[in-house]
Amino acid sequence: FFQKTLIAIKSWFTLFGWPKGQNPISIPYSLRSDVCKVQTTISQDKVFTRNLSKDKGFCEMLFHLYGDSLPGIAASQLLSRDPVERMLQLHWQHSALLSFLKSLGAYLPHVMPEFLLEPEDYKIWIKAELNMGDVKTSDRFSDKNVFVLEDSTFETMSKRAWTDVLLQIYKVFVLRRISSHDKTDPSSLETVQNMPRIKREPLSSNIYSSYERKILTWLNNNYEKNRKIVWKDCQKGGVPPRRWIVNFDQDLLDGLVLAAQVAAYCPYLIATHFIRMYTNPRTYQQFLHNCLILVKAMHAVNLNVDIKV
Repeated sequence: FFQKTLIAIKSWFTLFGWPKGQNPISIPYSLRSDVCKVQTTISQDKVFTRNLSKDKGFCEMLFHLYGDSLPGIAASQLLSRDPVERMLQLHWQHSALLSFLKSLGAYLPHVMPEFLLEPEDYKIWIKAELNMGDVKTSDRFSDKNVFVLEDSTFETMSKRAWTDVLLQIYKVFVLRRISSHDKTDPSSLETVQNMPRIKREPLSSNIYSSYERKILTWLNNNYEKNRKIVWKDCQKGGVPPRRWIVNFDQDLLDGLVLAAQVAAYCPYLIATHFIRMYTNPRTYQQFLHNCLILVKAMHAVNLNVDIKV
């Protein structure tokens, strides 16, 4: 499950996380190294300046998704050539990011700023925490628990930390843009009114956020309004029955709900694709058949988001 989640996150942020097209990422390596890779190129007499307007760095992705500057994260970074000072700069930046995400509703109590560092910087941080490094850093750390992790354990922790940070970035930067429009087509008002409602109050679900419940409402409305239109001439089961869509996995497995969404915006795909779907699928082969048609329909309109059947 964790590996599938990781692949999904990598695909989404690669495709949609950047202002100027696709940019492949690897978790955690490319994210934590884009500010740390200057270690071998830094000169002995200069401070390294990184211009984020030219480099596709993690901060550029943050600015793009948030739509504005972030407190504590500058458009350009001045990194000290001193390893300890440089580590402190990066640690402080990660702390500022985590604090800002939490202020917007991110749930990250288990992610420490040091888990987002490169392995070498993490080792420097451990030495500083244990007062074995530069004396001038000892007063900056006090009264805190120190997690000393082995190399392999740190890599596992770092991957998990970066994965959770990206998930929460998606939650507070992307999902928060979702708004609901209560304008209902009068011709379908009676049908929609007879549907069970999904409550949008913040405390009405301990699984989905209010934004996710708005998406579920959108799925329900589109499916109910379009199922009789999309499959009225279907030869493989007729019009599918009414359903209440309450989750993003089991209720979407047969492809019908997603097909109804696509048909709402691309009705010309009904005759060429969706009419050939099984509307009451029972077997694995029928589920596969429906999902093949759905993916082909998405490709037909250039919606290439790398979704496997």
